Amino acid sequence: MIYLRSFKLSDHISRNPNIYPDHVFKHMAGEVLLFDKVTVLYGNNGSGKSTLLNVIANKLGISGAEPMTSYGYSLFVKQFLDLSSCQLGYDKQERELQQLPEGSRYMKSEDILYEIKKIQQASVLREGLMHEKRKNGMSKTEAEQYEGSYAFQQKVKNIQFSQEKYSNGETSMQFFEEYLLPGQLYLLDEPETSLSPANQIKLAEQINELARYLDSQFIIATHSPFVLGTLQAKIYNLDANPLQTAEWYELDNVRFFQQFFDKHRPLFDNG
Repeated sequence: MIYLRSFKLSDHISRNPNIYPDHVFKHMAGEVLLFDKVTVLYGNNGSGKSTLLNVIANKLGISGAEPMTSYGYSLFVKQFLDLSSCQLGYDKQERELQQLPEGSRYMKSEDILYEIKKIQQASVLREGLMHEKRKNGMSKTEAEQYEGSYAFQQKVKNIQFSQEKYSNGETSMQFFEEYLLPGQLYLLDEPETSLSPANQIKLAEQINELARYLDSQFIIATHSPFVLGTLQAKIYNLDANPLQTAEWYELDNVRFFQQFFDKHRPLFDNG
């Protein structure tokens, strides 16, 4: 399912090189990105892939979008967002969608690390669980009653007990298993954070399955060769000028890994 069909970046770039986010996207002003079931935004540090994800999240108004006015350029950010545009996809009756699925969200690597930290601190864990309940419509009175209940106390204990046994990477995998659901649009910023190569591949396979069989769509910022090589995705290379798509094995970061291991091949051959 394609929920977000395309996104067009503002074609207006301020002459002032310090204006945010104009200067981040000066090399791809006015570009149109066409999205597949899984689309990857690849680029090295400073390429703008995380900023682009957040721009899209803000334009769509989905959960998890990070306010961009905190950078002190609220008027310029508003102008950039106003001059950017998006097109939603079609439903199964070929009618243009009027809105995204309610559970669609933008997940940053910081969100995952926060979940891990939340598990490590009981008070933060309790606060996080109650915040989720209130966000899902539970009244203040109901929340207070629930927080004092035996069921709530047991849930806190069970989460703490189960998570204490796992590493950060294993906790991250549990996070994705809980939050990546069928029939949603997900914007993921470097989801491989804290994951071993084996778990990076496992996560990418999970994403492939959700996209292919369970009507989810993903737009992912990553430079992990393991994720890039496993995802069945369209890949935009944000390091290229002009913006262009590429195969995963053509990307600089992947080639760097290849050259590194080729350099040390004798160690493997003699092992």
